[in-house]
Amino acid sequence: MSADASHDQIPDQAGDPPNHPAPNSIFSKRQRALIVAIVSVAATFSGFASNIYFPSIPTIAAELSVSNELVDLTVTSYMIFQGLSPTVWGAIADVHGRRITYICTFVIFFGACIGLAETRHYHQLLILRCLQSTGSASTVAIGAGVLSDITTREERGGYMGMFQAGLLIPLAIGPTIGGALSQNVSWKAIFWFLAIYSGAFLIILIYFLPETLPLLVSNRSLRPNSLLATILSSIRDRRLRVNCKMATEVVAASSSNNRSDLDLLSPLRILFGMEVTFAIVFLSIYYTVWQMTITAMSTLFNRTYGLSEMQIGLVFIANGVGCIIGTLTTGKLLDIDYRRNKDRYTGSPEFFPLESARLRTVWLWSGLQCASTLVFGWTVDQEVHIALPIICTFIVGWAATSSQSVVTTFLVDVFPKRSSSASAALNLARCLLGAGGTATVLPIINAITVGWTFTVLTGVMLMALGLVLLQMSYGATRRRLREKREADSESGS
Repeated sequence: MSADASHDQIPDQAGDPPNHPAPNSIFSKRQRALIVAIVSVAATFSGFASNIYFPSIPTIAAELSVSNELVDLTVTSYMIFQGLSPTVWGAIADVHGRRITYICTFVIFFGACIGLAETRHYHQLLILRCLQSTGSASTVAIGAGVLSDITTREERGGYMGMFQAGLLIPLAIGPTIGGALSQNVSWKAIFWFLAIYSGAFLIILIYFLPETLPLLVSNRSLRPNSLLATILSSIRDRRLRVNCKMATEVVAASSSNNRSDLDLLSPLRILFGMEVTFAIVFLSIYYTVWQMTITAMSTLFNRTYGLSEMQIGLVFIANGVGCIIGTLTTGKLLDIDYRRNKDRYTGSPEFFPLESARLRTVWLWSGLQCASTLVFGWTVDQEVHIALPIICTFIVGWAATSSQSVVTTFLVDVFPKRSSSASAALNLARCLLGAGGTATVLPIINAITVGWTFTVLTGVMLMALGLVLLQMSYGATRRRLREKREADSESGS
C-alpha cells in the first residue's frame, strides 16, 4: 500500500473519522488549525511592538529630553525596517524553511526588547527599535507563506482571516496595555513585557511548530530532518507509520534536486514586475493613510481632549476591535465569493477572472475608509464630542484591514510558490510609504489644520481607486503570460 493510500485510511487520533488534508498538505484539518493558531500568535508581535508604544510617546519624549517629533521618528524608523527586513527573511523562508526563519527572527526580537528595557539615551532607543522591527516584522510574511503551504485556494480566505485577526489583536489591546504599564510602572516596563512574552512564545514555537515548506517536507508522508523535527511532526509520523530513517534520506535527496536558489531580490521583482504592482501600490496608499491616522491619534486626542496616557490607550480599542471584526468577516466573505465566482464560470481555467473574484469587494471597503477618514479629521478639527471620532477610528480599522485581507489573499493566490516573497513585497511598499506618511503627518497638520489634512488624504485615496481597475485588466494579462511560460517550461522539461 502506498503512503498516500495509507494516509487516507488512517483515522485521526481518539478514533475520530479521518480528516483529509488539503491536496498540497500532509496535515489534517485539526493540525492545520493548530499551525494557523501558532503563526497567528507569532504575527501578534509585529503589532504589539508597534502599537503598544503609542500612548507613551509624550512620556518618553519628556524623560529622554527630546521632542515628540523626534520620538515619532522612532516610529518611522521602525516602519522602514518593517518594510525592508521581510524582503530578506521572506526569501530565506521560501528556500530554507519557515521554522528556522521564525526562530532566528524571534531570537533577534527577544534580544532587542531586553536592550530597549535598559535604554537611557535617545540614540539607543532609535537603533534598538530598528533591530526590534527587524525581528518582528517578518512574522507576517513568513506566516503568509505557511498558510500557502497548508491551504487550498478555496479555503484560504477563511484561514487568512484568522491569521489577520491574530495579527491585528494588538491594535485593540496593545495601546491599552502600553498606556497602563507606562502610567502605573514605567515606559520601560512595556519592553520587559514584550521580552517575557516573546521568550515564552519562542519555547512554544521551537517545540510545536513543524516545517511546512514543500521543498523540505514531502508532499504526503515524509519527515523533516532532525533540525526541523517537532512534537507535531512526531505525532504526524506515528499516524502515518513511516520509517523515519528512509524518509529522511528521501527528503534530503528530494530537497537537493528541487530546492531553489536563495533569491533575495525576489520581493523586488514581484513589486516591480507589473503583475501585482497596481494592487500593492493601492493597498500601500490606504495603509499609509490608516497609519497616519493612528499615529496622530495620541497627539490629537491629547491636544484636543486633554486625555491621559491610560485614556489614550483606551481610545485605541475601537480601532483594534474594528480591525478584528474586519478580518474575521472578510475572510469568510472572500471564500464564499470565490466559490460563487468559480461555480458560475464556464470558460477555460487559464482565463478564470481571479482579479475580479478576489478584488471586487475592495470597492466597499474603500468607500468606508474614505468616508470615515474624512469625518474623523473634521470632527477632531471642530472639537466635536469625542465619541464621534472614536467611532470613525472603528470604521477606519474595519475597512483598512478588510482591504488588507483582500489584497494579501490575492497575492498568495497569484504567487503560491513564492508567497512569503509576495507578502514581503507588499510589506516593503506599504511600510516605506507608511514611514514617510507617519513622519510628515504632524507637520502637515500643524501647517494646514487637522480637517484639511484628512481631506487631502481622502482625495488621494479616491484617486488610488484607479489602480484597482488597472490591476483587473493589465495585471491579469501579465499573470496569464507568466503562467503560460511556466506551463510551457514544465511541459518541455
